[in-house]
Amino acid sequence: MKEYFSNKSFLTGFSLILFFLLAMLLGFAYLPYDPNFPDTSNKFASFSAAHLLGTDHLGRDIFSRILVGIRISFGIGFTVMIFGLLAGLILGSISGYFGGWLDLIIQKLVTVQMAFPGILLALMLIAVFGNDIKITILALCLMSIPRFTRITRASFLKSKNSLFVKAARARGASHARIMILHILPNALPELLVTASLSFALAILSESGLSYLGLGIQPPNPSFGRMLNDAQRFIFHSPQGVLVPAIFLALLVLAFNLLADGISEVNGK
Repeated sequence: MKEYFSNKSFLTGFSLILFFLLAMLLGFAYLPYDPNFPDTSNKFASFSAAHLLGTDHLGRDIFSRILVGIRISFGIGFTVMIFGLLAGLILGSISGYFGGWLDLIIQKLVTVQMAFPGILLALMLIAVFGNDIKITILALCLMSIPRFTRITRASFLKSKNSLFVKAARARGASHARIMILHILPNALPELLVTASLSFALAILSESGLSYLGLGIQPPNPSFGRMLNDAQRFIFHSPQGVLVPAIFLALLVLAFNLLADGISEVNGK
């Protein structure tokens, strides 16, 4: 941990993530205004003590909407990351450790999915099953599986014939014990990097879909939804675009810096 926190990229990313986590917790404990309540008599208000980040075209408090937007982004990012990690870990470990026809089938499926654009998959699922946030999350979860599968498979292929694995096998260790206790710890550094990048990609993809009107539906706030609502008034009230864009960029940057820091420390 000392090496991680002495790395500038990791420390910067960790600090930004901690800031967003505190903001998310603040949103659970206290919201200055109802984020979905319109107040047309106070629309396009500038920065002030009453409205720290101003108001949008409907008079809704941008600061309150940002706090809820952070909560939504973290919830979706965490769900997608955990789903992709667990599914990819299971598929990649089986594929890399046992090989043979199992490896062939899993890798063919992964290759087919990677050849299919993720956004197009999301659009197809939404067109078939309807415009629902659950469908959006499902599409993002499916998009996250291939990268975890390939990273896990590569780690298991590299380690399964190592001396420590042969020694464990000679002592009578089961396949499950060898995979979980002996090989998996060696794959964790790469998986942590992939998890951090997957978290950032999930947030960015959700924002893109919400911007297109296919993710979070109004009046619920999302960074992409807020950008879509405010783009018509960018010259009249630029804070409506700049504030969510800055928060979205910083949130994605934080997880990318965290991944860079982990990779730099593990690469030494």
